[in-house]
Amino acid sequence: MNYQWQKQREGKAFLALADGAVFHGFGFGDPRDCVGEAVFNTGMTGYQEILSDPSYAGQFVVLTAAEIGNYGCCAEDMESRGVFLNGLVIHELNEASNYRAEEGLEAFMLRHRKPGIAGVDTRALTLHLREHGAQKAYLHVAGDDLSEEEAVARARQWEGLDGKDYASIVTAKSQYQWNDSGKYHVVVYDFGVKYNILRQLAEHGTRVTVVPAGTPSAEVLALHPDGVFISNGPADPSAVGYAAENIRALLGKVPMMGICLGHQLLGLACGAKCGRLKFGHHGCNHPVKNVRTGAVAISSQNHNYALTELPADLELTHVNLNDGSCEGLRHRKYPAFSVQYHPEAAPGPHDAQDLFDDFIKLMEQ
Repeated sequence: MNYQWQKQREGKAFLALADGAVFHGFGFGDPRDCVGEAVFNTGMTGYQEILSDPSYAGQFVVLTAAEIGNYGCCAEDMESRGVFLNGLVIHELNEASNYRAEEGLEAFMLRHRKPGIAGVDTRALTLHLREHGAQKAYLHVAGDDLSEEEAVARARQWEGLDGKDYASIVTAKSQYQWNDSGKYHVVVYDFGVKYNILRQLAEHGTRVTVVPAGTPSAEVLALHPDGVFISNGPADPSAVGYAAENIRALLGKVPMMGICLGHQLLGLACGAKCGRLKFGHHGCNHPVKNVRTGAVAISSQNHNYALTELPADLELTHVNLNDGSCEGLRHRKYPAFSVQYHPEAAPGPHDAQDLFDDFIKLMEQ
């Protein structure tokens, strides 16, 4: 008998959404119930990089690709020091069959103490989230007789991610040096930084120092950086007011580049507004247009919020071709720019990696 459907018959796991919809499957990984925000990711590969992306903290990630687990997991593919999402939702859980695999997905989830649910009709769930928006949810995998009605009630009672500072949860606890050589010294604000960002900066000839999210601007300047990088991160940018204050204090004093949450924080620091998208952008196939050149790049993205109402000091540089939202900006006076997507990929396409060259040019000037 197929492993998946054997487990399906044995278990009574389900994901209950705050709007009352319930999706059934079987549990894997840590058999622990929890709450989270359900979002869908349209990437066809890269589940381990998604699992280890700190920007997913507080969320249940629904993978739209039907076959998950095929190539297993290995230490080399980690994008952070751990797994920060609240849970994983997939259709078919497969055994690993790949020469690089060090363990299967189920063992990986169990080792990191994260719950998952498989056997779910992820196509129906994704369509539901597209129609009704990202949802507060309750994942029941513990094996007891919790009713669906009680699970829905618990999902509704959860405070959610709006107004919550999750960057302070996922950030490094202390300053550290990523590499010790390079023509330029870049200080990276860690709001949930991915390792491939640090790799890309190092490969572009910079010496990288990573500092915690709450590091005051004066301490950053005391490190004598040639540039400051504002990283990706989870949850609501409006809840990270201290970061916007530090960025505002650094404007004009040192070149800056931001991505994802860092893009939103740079905008907020300059007076832009920020609002929630209906179901966010999560995946590695999002088309972005450069307003100046007309060039289109396919990008990797992971965010639920977007900048609106840019002030006069900020120039819109990129737009999302799916919904027209702001995907990039540049300060008209100071050497600072940002993009909403992840130019370092991991997982995803490499179309936008030349943005790191643009950052180097800012420091050269």
